[in-house]
Amino acid sequence: MSGFIVRQPGLLSLLHDRGRYGAHNLGLTTGGPLDFIAFDWANRLLGNDANATCLEVSFGGLTLDADIATSVVITGAEAPCKLNGAELPQWQTVDVAAGDRLEIGFASRGTRAYLAVRGGFDIAPSFGSSSTVVREKIGGLHGDKLQPGDRLPCGGGKLSTHSRLAENERPQYGDSASLRVVPGYQQAAFDELQQWRFFSSEYRLTERCDRMGFRLEGETVHSNMVGMLSEGICHGAIQIPADGQPIVLMNDRQTIGGYPKIGSVIAEDTARLSQLSPGATVHFEKISIEQAHNIHCLERARFERTRAQSC
Repeated sequence: MSGFIVRQPGLLSLLHDRGRYGAHNLGLTTGGPLDFIAFDWANRLLGNDANATCLEVSFGGLTLDADIATSVVITGAEAPCKLNGAELPQWQTVDVAAGDRLEIGFASRGTRAYLAVRGGFDIAPSFGSSSTVVREKIGGLHGDKLQPGDRLPCGGGKLSTHSRLAENERPQYGDSASLRVVPGYQQAAFDELQQWRFFSSEYRLTERCDRMGFRLEGETVHSNMVGMLSEGICHGAIQIPADGQPIVLMNDRQTIGGYPKIGSVIAEDTARLSQLSPGATVHFEKISIEQAHNIHCLERARFERTRAQSC
């Protein structure tokens, strides 16, 4: 099948749909896009199914050659993008012809860009999803990040009209973030002083940030638990290991773990967290589960209400 040929794969480029759900009993994690907001907009601008497979390009450096005529869009991190050497706008659908070269340079703001094609990349599902989880060697083309010479098949076909997301509607990426946290049922294992320290301190992202989890450093926090059985872990869970430095668990997290968890970052904010670089700072804000539900519903309503502009 026709599609795109990988000339330079970049630092870490992975194929993803929305994620692999219902497989934790098999020991398989969720996967899926770290920034689901940019991912969702990429598919919506092209009129794709919400679960269509896209390419998550971490930090940049990707070069693809097309051997098909189709339409594409690049969302997410700000990066120099080119089509046949000419500047290519982001958050806007464009046509690609057979023989064209598409490039995504290294990100200047944010860390993850998303490349979508009309109809999505044609990737066979593995355990119900095309999402690549390198640790588990499943999904994508061969359970691994893209390699030079890989072929990314897609159905092709150009849009009849093009659209863009207005700049004032696009996510803003920076070097700090406030992360809203729903306290966990193990919150009682952290006394009032430890909770105050956690929610009033600033933390810095370390170099040890990946799709499994983002390790932070700052004020130490300790629980009074001396041991616990391993248990299931949700997306955004904040583990506090013995060294007292928080770890926010992300899409490729392990399915079970044995560290106490002070709470969980809501999905809208893990998306923002995933666009921060090492050295960026975060602080945590406690909210109720009712507030979290309201935020989620309002954000989904805003997404549905926002209209792309014709171009």
